[in-house]
Amino acid sequence: MQHTAAPEGTASDAPESGVAAPYLPTDRTVPTRSRDRASYDRELVHSILDEAYLCHLGFVRDGAPVVLPTLFGRIGERLYVHGSTGSRPLRAAKTTDPGLPVCLTVTHVDALVLARSAFHHSMNYRSVVVHGTAVTVTDPEELRLALDAIVDQVVPGRSQDSRPANGKELAATAVIRLDLNEVSAKVRTGGPNDEPEDGTLPHWTGIVPLTRGYAPPVPADDLDPAIGVPDYLSAL
Repeated sequence: MQHTAAPEGTASDAPESGVAAPYLPTDRTVPTRSRDRASYDRELVHSILDEAYLCHLGFVRDGAPVVLPTLFGRIGERLYVHGSTGSRPLRAAKTTDPGLPVCLTVTHVDALVLARSAFHHSMNYRSVVVHGTAVTVTDPEELRLALDAIVDQVVPGRSQDSRPANGKELAATAVIRLDLNEVSAKVRTGGPNDEPEDGTLPHWTGIVPLTRGYAPPVPADDLDPAIGVPDYLSAL
């Protein structure tokens, strides 16, 4: 899904052997609960990020926390977050030195976990939390690569099948960059963790798997009938 060519200066901790080194745990990336579910495996983190196209960006504004849902894309060891030039986090990332402290999260819910007791109800999930300092992308070439990555994060291949942003559109669009340095994944799998004494209770228990699906594409009213559904869209 993701662009493999990263802009100059992209962080990379992969050793010469080709095996990606794990991210190093920090005070902010070690969970206080269920530490056994935490992982710093680089490939796992990338896979969770690459399957998503919506993230939640958290930051502090005027002393109060703010969390915004937005689109993002990954190129190597960098995340690019989309916004408008008038949005508050984008303005703050541009005017704050060295940048805007943020926390970015991505979550997939894979199943509902129904236990015999209300206390042990849960979800199977895969999540990533990224801490760092976001900075505004100002280089025109990096900005174009970032916007292509964000488009392809939603529908792989779409950036090559659409008109690139023109100068006016680029002037109205802002992107912030967040390096993947302080990163952790957290994953829950399996069934309910019922108490042994609850094993004979007459309540259904198990998991309800969740899947993400796509309905058939619906063409725009003014689409030329001769233009069929592209292969990259059918592949969804």
